Amino acid sequence: MATGSAAGTVVLVHGGFVDGSGWQGVYDELKKAGYSVGVVQNPTISHADDVAVTKRVIDAQSEPVVLVGHSYGGAVITEAGNHPKVAALVYIAAFVPDKGESVNTLITGFPTDGPQPPILPPQDGFLLLDRDKFHASFAGDLSAEQAAFMADSQVPWSVDALGGAISEPAWRSKPSWYLVTTEDRMIPPPAQREMSARAGSTVVEVAGSHSIYVSQPAAVAELIEKAAGEVSSA
Repeated sequence: MATGSAAGTVVLVHGGFVDGSGWQGVYDELKKAGYSVGVVQNPTISHADDVAVTKRVIDAQSEPVVLVGHSYGGAVITEAGNHPKVAALVYIAAFVPDKGESVNTLITGFPTDGPQPPILPPQDGFLLLDRDKFHASFAGDLSAEQAAFMADSQVPWSVDALGGAISEPAWRSKPSWYLVTTEDRMIPPPAQREMSARAGSTVVEVAGSHSIYVSQPAAVAELIEKAAGEVSSA
């Protein structure tokens, strides 16, 4: 347990195109509940570097750690979750790769008949989302103003990060939870269900966009607290 915390420790890992500040609502909910919370700021330049950055944040925490990843952050926590301090994994509308898989390999298996992420052609090896389509695709349940800010403050996502393969998936040895976003237009809900089932995750479904961690922080915090509670009781 973390010093000064009756509940435990949570580390939050953001995905591509965004940074850790999007977790503020979830952070506030967890802090109110007594958790110690660390927020990772991944450069999203390479998967290996993001795993290393995440492990440094885990190193600074008191165990046991509940490690949470949104979107691409799921690929990060799948590798970083092998850290001995990590007791549980929580995936929020996230990629859940297996050994040898990457975000790229998972995307190739996604349905092609539904909404497709409006990713622009790479520039100097980095990806951005089409600003005009950002609201509908990434943040459908946020206000137009919030979505515009997120679109204008995008963090370029390196194509190298998407290609980073998993050496050992932590979900094979540690319990996991998954929040499926049923209105997601970035990672198709059927793909989320398939990945979470393969990992044997405890699953909850919430009607929300890919930005559920911003739009419905209480729902996200509730699942994290459920995971933390089950880990501590075990």
